[in-house]
Amino acid sequence: MAFSERIPIKTRREIDIMREASRHVAEILLELRHMVAPGVRTADLEDHAAKAIKDRGVQSSFKGYDPHGLPKYPSSLCVSVNEEIVHGIPGPRELKEGDIVGIDFGVSVDGYHGDSAVTVAVGNIDERVRKLLDTTANALCLAIEKMLPGNRLSDIGHAVQTRAEREGYSVVRVFAGHGIGSKLHEPPWIPNYGSPGRGPRLIPGMVLAIEPMVNIGGADVVMLEDEWTAVTADGSLSAHFEHTILITEEGPDVLTRIEGSH
Repeated sequence: MAFSERIPIKTRREIDIMREASRHVAEILLELRHMVAPGVRTADLEDHAAKAIKDRGVQSSFKGYDPHGLPKYPSSLCVSVNEEIVHGIPGPRELKEGDIVGIDFGVSVDGYHGDSAVTVAVGNIDERVRKLLDTTANALCLAIEKMLPGNRLSDIGHAVQTRAEREGYSVVRVFAGHGIGSKLHEPPWIPNYGSPGRGPRLIPGMVLAIEPMVNIGGADVVMLEDEWTAVTADGSLSAHFEHTILITEEGPDVLTRIEGSH
């Protein structure tokens, strides 16, 4: 685990802009959650997100994203179903009763980003699957509680790992949370595992995107031919939740949380 890169501290102006971007993310993501139902195509969710982005005059953080060595991401949303962990590309797939669907979404305002994700049940799901969703969402809440000035960066991932593994689940290790600001992904890399008490101290003005990815089965990951979609190697179900959080003197301020959201 490397902590060598400097973590940007945001100005008041940057925070205000990120707060606005994060509000748009939260509101649109809530709309998308309410659309999830059997028979809805993942492309329908993408169409709604793309229209909302246009109507609000904001920019997609994801569409055209161009990481080194990969093709540009083609959509405004990541929609990941069942064994898909993250970065599923929307298309003709229809959601079915009993599926779970992870929706990951980000927008920028004046060049500053907000980013959030939620995993939603499609119709009725069994208690085993409900427990996975509840545990992953709770792991995120426990991680956020550790985001106090003076705590260490690794305290965040340790909270996720402890909660997930208590239930016999595994945490995905090849993807992680991240800093966020004028770039969608800034330092630091924030794994969802590790020993507590390590790395830089948390300082007011840091803005971090925390995103537990938890599997019912093993932690191993396989990439599909589209070079984006990550799936569990054993085909087990995976859940993903994310918030963008500002560190303040008083504690964590969840910028992507609004009434009705996770």
